[in-house]
Amino acid sequence: MRAVFAVFSRNITNFFRDRLRVVFSLLMSFLFMFVFSFAMKGAIPGMNRPLDYLIAGVVIMTVFQQALNNSTDILNDLSSGFMKEIIVSPVPRWQIAVGQICSSTAIACIQGISILAVSVLMGFRVGIPAAFAMVGIMIIAGLSFAAFGLFLATVSRNSSAFQILTNVIVMPLSFLSGAYIPVTVMPAFLNGVIILNPLTWITALFRSVALGLHSVPAATLVKEGIAFSFRGHILTPAAGFLFVLLFAIVFFFLCVKKFGSADFSSVRTVSVHRR
Repeated sequence: MRAVFAVFSRNITNFFRDRLRVVFSLLMSFLFMFVFSFAMKGAIPGMNRPLDYLIAGVVIMTVFQQALNNSTDILNDLSSGFMKEIIVSPVPRWQIAVGQICSSTAIACIQGISILAVSVLMGFRVGIPAAFAMVGIMIIAGLSFAAFGLFLATVSRNSSAFQILTNVIVMPLSFLSGAYIPVTVMPAFLNGVIILNPLTWITALFRSVALGLHSVPAATLVKEGIAFSFRGHILTPAAGFLFVLLFAIVFFFLCVKKFGSADFSSVRTVSVHRR
């Protein structure tokens, strides 16, 4: 398991050394929070704590986007030649994949917790038990989408293709999850896509914990866009959590298997000339 720790520690160290990346990723989250706070004021009449509703969505979206985007690190390592030296070593590839997933999850959670900490200074109210539960949900979300991101990176095997692929996926998933705009104001024909979106459920679960809505009647949760009515049945965040776990397990094994059998010889190596 030394390979897992080596990949994990290297990615964490590189992340904190890249201060520009840390600062701008946090600034983007605060920008979304600022812009969409105006839309939230009149989104759902009678909504309690609309700013807290938005903050919870921004936090979990930060975790989602960072977990997904951090998978590009392994493509950079491949193009520089660093990762190719590890791949040809006797180290099992699955350990490299697990190390990458764990580091992406940790980085995403660190950024999510940073946003949450600043939000508390802005007036976001959350108890200690709920805060620990929220961190647990961040970890699950990070693992889910870090595995999904690594799977996409392994399939694309190219930084440019990966960026295009993630942009095509991130935008629809983000705006159809209810993180920024409540799903109750979206057209009815999108309901099927919204319900099948794993980010919808992780957002709903995170928001229900953040706002303390676990004991609220299901009808109220549907009204606030945290639970969903489908063919006469109400799907609560707890039920959706099982869908998220299934998503995480499936893509974890898929990305580990795909990474273990992928041919990275076509990834161009950047030559470094030393004087």
